[in-house]
Amino acid sequence: MAKAPDNRSKSCAICGKPVDPRFKPFCSKRCADVDLNRWLSGRYVIPGAEAPEDDEEQRPSRPEKDAD
Repeated sequence: MAKAPDNRSKSCAICGKPVDPRFKPFCSKRCADVDLNRWLSGRYVIPGAEAPEDDEEQRPSRPEKDAD
């Protein structure tokens, strides 16, 4: 059975213009850069539990490798 086309992939995730295969799922490098900036600036976040501040102290230490 043929797979139904995904309508989300036909428009840019930022501006809604038709997707350019070179920049999929975006229409241009500009829209791809806008999306990247949103991730890097913290505007986009993935929900999850907050990690404790002293997370480094709670991790088990790795055994050191012997230098032969």
